[in-house]
Amino acid sequence: MSSGPAPLSADAIRRAMGGPPARRSRVPALLTTGVVLVALLLAVTWWARSYGPLAGPARGFEERGVPLGLPPLVSTSTGSYAFLQTQDDGTGPVAWSPCRPIHWVLRPDGAPAGGDALLTAAFADVAAATGLTFVADGATDEGPRADREAFQPDRYGRRWAPVLVAWSDPGEHPDLAGTVAGSAGGTSVVGDGYAVYVSGQLVLDAPQLAELLTSPNGSAVARAVVTHELAHVVGMAHVDDPGQLMHPTADVRQTALGPGDREGLALLGAGRCAPHL
Repeated sequence: MSSGPAPLSADAIRRAMGGPPARRSRVPALLTTGVVLVALLLAVTWWARSYGPLAGPARGFEERGVPLGLPPLVSTSTGSYAFLQTQDDGTGPVAWSPCRPIHWVLRPDGAPAGGDALLTAAFADVAAATGLTFVADGATDEGPRADREAFQPDRYGRRWAPVLVAWSDPGEHPDLAGTVAGSAGGTSVVGDGYAVYVSGQLVLDAPQLAELLTSPNGSAVARAVVTHELAHVVGMAHVDDPGQLMHPTADVRQTALGPGDREGLALLGAGRCAPHL
């Protein structure tokens, strides 16, 4: 049986009628190409920010929506306190985000006997006075330096560098010259117009503290020295009041946080969360 003539295509009908072949639209192909190019551009941008030279600390690393702890209630006292930095708009001190832990690492080289106990006690004192959470990340071989970077991805990954605690001496760290037993401070960055501490450094003179630990009441004074320096890391500055631990000169009669110290530390523990950093 004959199957009949094959059906004509639209182009064949147009040719038979003297018209040009129908033009095929290229819009879908162009749209597909555009989508692919946009996706490729986004992928390259993401890679550059995550692993390339544009990479920075991961925003909001370990940040929670609420503080991990709260500072203790302290009464307004007549004691003195001061802050290393204040916000440009005068709203309060520069502080650490209370909504994420403060990580720290230890360069243990040259530590005096009893050094670990001093650090444990100092971190406990400052944590209790601020409500901030400290997390020990273990040992590091990083040495102290005046221009320490707050972001060291090759060493610590895509987060702000943890606070460096290092035992040292004046030969390595000139800030320890003379009778200075410690040098410390925090590193702040500004985001959305608000400054926050993100890293820091605490350097202790091992020979001086080792000698101090052998003297009468030396353990208490050495603990006060380390607590004093750690208070610098969270944002406290020196005061002229000899009744406060933040007085610049160590005193065998002042080995505990004074009322002004406690008030200032409580204010530092009540900073804002910083999910933008």
